[in-house]
Amino acid sequence: MQADGLGGNGSQTDAYPRETSGVSAPTAAAVGNKAIDYSYMHPRLAADLENIGTLLEQTRQHAVAALATLERRAAALAPRAFTAVALPENGIGLAGALQEFTARWAPGFSGSAGPRYLGFVTGGATPASIAGDWLTSIYDQNPTAGIDSSAPDLERETVLRLREMFGLSDAHRGVLVSGATMSNMVGLAIGREWLGEQRGINVSDVGVGALGTVHVLSANAHSSVYKSLSMLGIGRKAVTKIASLPGREAIDIAALEAELQALDGQPVIVVGNAGTVNTVDFDDLVALAALKQRYSFWLHIDAAFGAFAALVPEEAHLTHGLDAADSVCIDLHKWLNVPYDCAVQYSRRRDLQARVFMNSSAYLGMPGENPDFVHLTPENSRRLRAVATWFSLAAYGRAGHAEIVHRNIRLARQLGDRIAVQPGLTLLAPTRLNVVCFSLAENPTEARTNAYMRAVRDLGEVFITTTFYAGTWGLRVAFCNWRTSDDDIQRVFESLVTAIKEI
Repeated sequence: MQADGLGGNGSQTDAYPRETSGVSAPTAAAVGNKAIDYSYMHPRLAADLENIGTLLEQTRQHAVAALATLERRAAALAPRAFTAVALPENGIGLAGALQEFTARWAPGFSGSAGPRYLGFVTGGATPASIAGDWLTSIYDQNPTAGIDSSAPDLERETVLRLREMFGLSDAHRGVLVSGATMSNMVGLAIGREWLGEQRGINVSDVGVGALGTVHVLSANAHSSVYKSLSMLGIGRKAVTKIASLPGREAIDIAALEAELQALDGQPVIVVGNAGTVNTVDFDDLVALAALKQRYSFWLHIDAAFGAFAALVPEEAHLTHGLDAADSVCIDLHKWLNVPYDCAVQYSRRRDLQARVFMNSSAYLGMPGENPDFVHLTPENSRRLRAVATWFSLAAYGRAGHAEIVHRNIRLARQLGDRIAVQPGLTLLAPTRLNVVCFSLAENPTEARTNAYMRAVRDLGEVFITTTFYAGTWGLRVAFCNWRTSDDDIQRVFESLVTAIKEI
């Protein structure tokens, strides 16, 4: 078997023997009337390539069976004892790997794609997005630069369709990133560059230290915002926590304005919320936009899943004013129900975005009017995650996704109404949109609340996550999955009630 390397005498080395641990290397495969010689490959690779159709069909059958049994899979599982298996020398081929995965790993996977996995504000994956995700790997495009395929243009069309869905104007330019954390970080990085612009400093060149003290104002910023500020060198302690409205998680606009007045015209970053994770509360985005007319600040809105309220006429008012933001974070593997990992980031200042993330290299070129994506995010290597989103948008349109959002909101409120009158449980906040925030009615300590979460999990019907809200340990039931139905609510509620007896 010939390899590409050269031996010491200038002859080609025999990198792999024709027989490796009993594995025969196919020498040729017929494609049409032409035989293709695969003898240059490792025999396992050659065998898999020669039989790719059969092997992918086996994989498809595994996938269809997994989806068909999703309703019966435990919503969540306690992780099993784990012992790592050493790397094989020659491998077992795709068929062997699929068999080992099915035996060793698949049984321990949760039903996180299913209708009763209601923790972490997580969606599933629609049929169209699954197909798109598979094709993403099949085509394996490199959307870094627009010189070798139309892949970047597919992403551009996708972010334009999303922009239309959320009611953003053409002043906003978008790019896909891995999740809400990265979307928040990119938006805040552009805001950091804007702060420098106000002071005549090019932060991307001289560093964040040249800014001195940076003020970030927010009422209930998500933990990913603090993480982003840490990564950006601004620091978690840069956040000044502004008062919320009484009994709410929404920012007190008067308190924010007082803080802006106290800063006496210093340019700052304001982080607003369009849907908090505990109670799905919204800041008054219209009022925030009005403040921008009087004070100098970069307005970043974390609308990770709250932006989807724009799809439902009864709730769309909550997102009014979103377009006035300077940067916006929206997560797609939540309510859009595309596979992990995928989010979109929008900004009004693409010029500053390209300044921050510009990748200076002869083979990539410099950013122009329509920068390649390599100049717009922290990643040089980017998976074409736009395909799964494009498929779902094309397949179901605005109306299909609006139906998911409307149904999830209705089901969340239905469950909230049941919990409100159930002995042993108590609501911590009104069910405003798609998250039910509740607690144990008696002795809701951290230990007891976590024990209750595990008891719910171990019943297998539903998975929920813990939280801490208004000084009390509690739990969140987050509805985002496209499969969740009225029948699921009964099963969820019965588990919540049964688990009280287990602690």
